[in-house]
Amino acid sequence: MYEGLMEEVVAPENLARALAAVRSNKGAPGIDRMTTDQLEDHVNKHWEKIRTKLLAGTYQPAPVLRVEIPKPGGGVRLLGIPTVLDRLIQQLLLQALTPIYEPTFSESSWGFRPGRSAHDAVRAAQRYIREGKDWVVDLDIEKFFDRVNWDILMTRIGKTLRDKRVLKLIGRFLRSGVMVNGVVIETEEGTPQGGPLSPLLANIYLDPMDKELESRGHRFSRYADDSNIYVGSEPSARRVMELMTAWIAKHLRLKVNAQKSGYGRPWERKFLGFRFTPKGEIEISPESLTRFRVRAREHWDARQSRGSSEELRDRWQRYISGWWNYYQLAEWRRPLQALDGWLRRHMRKCFWLRWHNRKGRLNALRRLGLRGRLLKVAHSRRGAWRIARSPSLHTALSNATLSRFGFLVLSDLAAA
Repeated sequence: MYEGLMEEVVAPENLARALAAVRSNKGAPGIDRMTTDQLEDHVNKHWEKIRTKLLAGTYQPAPVLRVEIPKPGGGVRLLGIPTVLDRLIQQLLLQALTPIYEPTFSESSWGFRPGRSAHDAVRAAQRYIREGKDWVVDLDIEKFFDRVNWDILMTRIGKTLRDKRVLKLIGRFLRSGVMVNGVVIETEEGTPQGGPLSPLLANIYLDPMDKELESRGHRFSRYADDSNIYVGSEPSARRVMELMTAWIAKHLRLKVNAQKSGYGRPWERKFLGFRFTPKGEIEISPESLTRFRVRAREHWDARQSRGSSEELRDRWQRYISGWWNYYQLAEWRRPLQALDGWLRRHMRKCFWLRWHNRKGRLNALRRLGLRGRLLKVAHSRRGAWRIARSPSLHTALSNATLSRFGFLVLSDLAAA
C-alpha cells in the first residue's frame, strides 16, 4: 500500500504548501544557522538535487540542535531543532502522511490533529463527567518523546506504508542524532520535539493504546501523551490505573510517571491546565494560576522591565492575550476576579519605581493630571508596594487610565 508515496511527497503542490507552512511557523535555525527567510532561495537553487535524492532514497538529514526548555513544574524539556531544510522535508512527509493516518485515529485523540485542539479535549472530558463518570485516571508517560521505541514505531508504520524510500527517510530522521555544545551525539530512541513530523509519529505510536481503551469500553480524552480516562467508581479507577500502567510497559515499552499520574475525582486532578468543579464546570487549575502570577511578577518587576513604556505594554499584551486566548475556556471564573486588582497594583508599583526619584515622580504625576495635596505622595518614603495602594497613585493611574493606554487586565480581555 502507498508504494509510490515519495512521488506525492515531492509533488510541486505539496512543496508549495510545505514552504508556506515552514515560513509561517518561523522558528529558530538548526545547526547550519539557515533561517526560514533564507529557505525559499535555497530551495529554488537546489530543489532538483534535493528532489533527486528523495526519489532515490539517499537523502540524509542533519543532526538536530539540542535545546533545553524549562518546564513550568520544574525540570527541562529537551527540544531537537532540525535545520530549516529538514523541517521542510518533514513538512512534506507530514502533508503526505496525514490523509493516510487521520481516518484511522481514535475520536478520543485530540492532540496535533487537523481541526482539533486542547479545548476540544477538555470539553470531551467534561461531557464524560456529566455523564456520571466522576472518577478520573490521569496518565502521564515519563519522558515520552525522548523514549519512543524505534522498532515498535517503524514496525507499526511499515504495516501501512510500503514505499521503502519513505520508511528509510523516517528512520534516518529518527537516527540523525543531536548536536550538544558542538558535538554530535547518536541516539537510540525517541522522536525529538521540535520537528513537524514528531507529533504525527507520536499519535501513530500511541494509537494502539487508544484502541485498547476503546476495546474495553472506556471514556477517555488524550492529548499527545497526556491521557485522562473517566470511570464511575474508585475501584474501577484503581483497576484501570493498574491495568494501563502494565499495558503501557508491555506494549509500548514506556513507563508511567508515578509522580504525575494517579486517580481521583476530577476536581482533584488537572488536565491540560484546567480542572473541573464538583458541578462539572471547567476552571483554571491552581497550578496554572500560580504560574500566571509568577510570570506577571517577573514582567512587572521594575528591575527587569527594560525599554520604554510602550515596549513594556506591548510585551505584556502579547503575553496576557495569549494566556487569555487559551484559558478563556474556563466557565468558573471567580478565582480570576481577584487577579485584576493584584495585577494593577503590580503595574502601579512598577511605574512608581521606574520614575526613579522625587523629581521624576512629581513630573510623571503632573503629566497624569494630579494637582495639589495629591502630589505629596512624591515625597513619601514608604515602600513601592504600599504606595501602589495610595489614593494618589490610584487617581493618577486609575483603572480606566491603565486600560486606555493598553495596560490590560483579564476583565478587559473578557469584556472584549
